[in-house]
Amino acid sequence: MQAIIKVGSSQYIVEPGQELLVDHAKVDAVLFPDGAKVAIKDLGQVKGRKVRVAKYKAKSRYRKVRGFKPVYHKIKIEKITVDSREKRV
Repeated sequence: MQAIIKVGSSQYIVEPGQELLVDHAKVDAVLFPDGAKVAIKDLGQVKGRKVRVAKYKAKSRYRKVRGFKPVYHKIKIEKITVDSREKRV
């Protein structure tokens, strides 16, 4: 069974047993199917690939390069349950 969840400003199609790298460890909403609940397990934080940010000004020999590694949360989808009695209007 699949479900669509919203984490931060991103949406993901998930299945039980799937592992994801997301910005936040909290699931904001389950968008589909109606009345579904998704159980997740937080597996910890993981650093992503290095992002390089550069500044440059022409004709003045000004160059700066900085970098950082964003922190992601690794989550695992434990189970998806659907309560058929609960309907949205």
